[in-house]
Amino acid sequence: MCEPNLEEPASLPGVDKEKKLGTEPVGNLFVTLAIPSIISQIVNLLYSVVDRMYVGHISETGTISLTALGVCVPIITLVSSFAQLVSSGAAPLASIQLGKKQKERAEQILGNSFTAMLLMAVILTVILLSFTKPILTIFGASESTMPYAAEYLRIYACGNAFVLLTLGLNAFITAQGFSKISMITVLIGATANIILDPIFIYIFKMGVSGAAYATIVSQALSVMWAFRFFMKRKGILELKIRYMRLRANIICPALVLGLAPFIMFATESILVLTYNSSLLKYGGDMAVGMMTILSTLMQFLMLPAQGLAQGAQPIISYNYGAGNAFRVKETFRLLIMAAFGVTLVIYLVFMFASKLVILPFTPDPILTEMTIWGIRIYFSAGVLIGIQMASLQSLMALGKAGASTFLSLLRKVFLLIPFIYSFPLFMENKVQAIILAEPIADVIAVLTTIIVFIFQFSRTLKNMAISHE
Repeated sequence: MCEPNLEEPASLPGVDKEKKLGTEPVGNLFVTLAIPSIISQIVNLLYSVVDRMYVGHISETGTISLTALGVCVPIITLVSSFAQLVSSGAAPLASIQLGKKQKERAEQILGNSFTAMLLMAVILTVILLSFTKPILTIFGASESTMPYAAEYLRIYACGNAFVLLTLGLNAFITAQGFSKISMITVLIGATANIILDPIFIYIFKMGVSGAAYATIVSQALSVMWAFRFFMKRKGILELKIRYMRLRANIICPALVLGLAPFIMFATESILVLTYNSSLLKYGGDMAVGMMTILSTLMQFLMLPAQGLAQGAQPIISYNYGAGNAFRVKETFRLLIMAAFGVTLVIYLVFMFASKLVILPFTPDPILTEMTIWGIRIYFSAGVLIGIQMASLQSLMALGKAGASTFLSLLRKVFLLIPFIYSFPLFMENKVQAIILAEPIADVIAVLTTIIVFIFQFSRTLKNMAISHE
């Protein structure tokens, strides 16, 4: 039976928020939603960054521990990508249904997504615990880094359900327009992680395992807060048991749309694997350590733009469902300007303050100098990343599964990974050749994304105008 949600008093916070998505001035709404989303993305990154900072400064074993953690990073990213597979497709679809005034359908999407993420978490835990060393070997662990990497990964695997549910439920909180609540979810975990890391690593002398314990305890606190939001009925959507039984016609469209962000995150793991194996071959553990820092900095470059896109997503999806082409177009205009601007600022910091941004990760002077050299090449086309992120995320917000999936595959699978393996065949400096693959792939991918987006976006606006004449 459908819930009588559309007749609820306007004083309820969920009803007020739903009205604002369709009526509040786009500029004010975008700023209100985007700022907490950016903070959430940056703070969420602190989970892994803080671990690396503390681990990299462990007495005597800091450099090798940092490299070991770098081996675990793509595996952790791969685990997190399964939350993206479900929620990144399901959340925009739920927003679109809200725009169509179909609240019950949106709650069915939420309930099915919760069950799917829980099942995935159980399966992933079993796999990670059963095949820890083979997986780490595939991802580039050497004989010296294996003990530290295995120690971290086994502990992390036991708490990966907290990770998936936190990421997944938070996407639905943001999709309803409650980006401040979403930000608090992340802040709770990140703050706990910052406090617990030095206690477990240094005071309790737990080393790398202390970093893992701090992470899963922090994520557990975050998911408790997210549960509280849904169970206390603070938003538009409720998490209801009767909608948790998986139904193919509900979960499959979400998985199809979520395939693009899943590919984006999952291929990040394959990409780091590709980088680590190639750099280990040509440059040893020190080169892998450099890539650990470079990949972290790349996240700092990408995530603010992604946060802006997540802030814009509820507005674009809701108004697409409601048939308001003007608000969709205006939201994207603001998004593309903001994404390019914030990416430009970060890019300039990386280029002109390289040593300063590396300092928190390692005191090793050799690794520092090598990484400064790597930044100059690796980020030479980084200023374009904001354009790509804004365009790709907007296509997802409009439910364009095919285009977003193709563009997600393009940069990493079709371009970057082949470049990493092929460039060293033609250059004398093999490490430089591997790092050079990144900016060349970025330029090609961004130009292609712009062309595809212009075609898809203009056609979508045209179809919206025709259907509402």
